[in-house]
Amino acid sequence: MIDRHITSQVLAALADTPVVVLTGARQTGKTTLVRALASSAHPARYFSFDDAGVLAAAQADPAGFVAGLDRPVVLDEVQRVPQLFVALKAGVDRDRHPGRFLLTGSANVLLLPRLAELLVGRMEVLSLWPLAQSEIAGAGESFVDRVFVDPPFSVSPEAWPQLLDRILRGGYPEVLGRASAARRQAWFQSYITSLLQRDVRDLVNVERLTALPRLLSLLATRAASLLNTSELSRTSGIPLSTLKRYLALFEATFLMQLLPAWSGNLGKRLVKAPKLFLSDTGVLASLLGANQGLLERDRTLAGPLLENFVVMELFKHVSWSQVRPRLFHFRTQTGQEVDLVLEDAAGRVVGIEVKASSSVAAKDFKGLRTLAEAVGEGFLRGLVLYTGTESIPFGEAFHALPVQALWPPAARG
Repeated sequence: MIDRHITSQVLAALADTPVVVLTGARQTGKTTLVRALASSAHPARYFSFDDAGVLAAAQADPAGFVAGLDRPVVLDEVQRVPQLFVALKAGVDRDRHPGRFLLTGSANVLLLPRLAELLVGRMEVLSLWPLAQSEIAGAGESFVDRVFVDPPFSVSPEAWPQLLDRILRGGYPEVLGRASAARRQAWFQSYITSLLQRDVRDLVNVERLTALPRLLSLLATRAASLLNTSELSRTSGIPLSTLKRYLALFEATFLMQLLPAWSGNLGKRLVKAPKLFLSDTGVLASLLGANQGLLERDRTLAGPLLENFVVMELFKHVSWSQVRPRLFHFRTQTGQEVDLVLEDAAGRVVGIEVKASSSVAAKDFKGLRTLAEAVGEGFLRGLVLYTGTESIPFGEAFHALPVQALWPPAARG
């Protein structure tokens, strides 16, 4: 079993919070993690709502089901029984003992307002993403925490084909054991079909379910770009109101992730649209039909995949970091942009630009310097992550680093 870096955060939450919810897409390892905790660090009974009998009992009498749980419990795939949240609220109101309920869900309860509101002040929500490269490598340090102290100069770069292999595999544990691209592709196709047909239907009755696979493929072609719902509606033929519901479902089931725009105090001079990313680059590459040979021949095709890879790695790192910054993108009306803006609670800002090139030049820092001017004293540093091999300073607060800075060299395999 691969150690998950979020484990310490889960245990800390269980020590002082009645309800802890671990959310994440199917097959990210939620069940593996909570069952391990229930048998060791956090002894608890385990129930899965994928079990037909358990599901039927909870649906028939939610209050009675919860009342019969007399010690700490794990409830797996709780989004399948939304009516249970009312009973959980009542149970917690009777007994607010920390760690009573450890829930998992393949839907983000924070994006399901009616459910989230029921447990306000009673729960902590944590996200388990697909495996980060640092988890696969067995490295515990968070890149996010490091960049708020010093840039990680100690880097052991690897060849472009090896980096592409990481991107094409993504982070789902099941995929890591599949040796061939064909077997990985078979898994991705089955996974996407299952998720669209099951998890989406668990959340809501969706009209025109057959439109979802095509829409997801369309979103894949727009990964790492600004989300334009009007254009998507025209291209897909899906009414705008329906399209927005579908996008909310994709986000709630962790298929896609939106990166909001950083606004600062510049007002109308900044683009406000979010950028769109798919939550796993293995899934993204599968939807695009991208393969190793194609991407090795044409790095321009790899650009959005690499940016998507870096952005999602940083979302993963934030989930277990100590700094816990918020993530944004930055774009002015005149076209100056920065792929990632990390802003901590004190207003300190780190900018990160992603470049699918083996070389880097001063012009690649233009957007970062614009961001530095916009932020002022709160600007900490600007980094260009690229596919070259050297760590290069470009002034006191600006550095170019190989992408492999995202996972420490000492633990790379």
